Amino acid sequence: MVSDRLVCRECHRVNDPDNETCDACNSSSLTEDWAGYVVIAHPEQSQIATEMQVTEPGAYALKVR
Repeated sequence: MVSDRLVCRECHRVNDPDNETCDACNSSSLTEDWAGYVVIAHPEQSQIATEMQVTEPGAYALKVR
């Protein structure tokens, strides 16, 4: 389930719950306190990806606390 995953505070990428670092940026600043979920398949064609400054496809949290 998505709700038990960890999210990177730096890049907002959704990670597996057993990760100690982010798969995308290698940050160790992961949190369970996040809301909203978006999957970006083609960041170069996505207005949401542009607003979020996302350049790699993947799952991202909309709000990270």
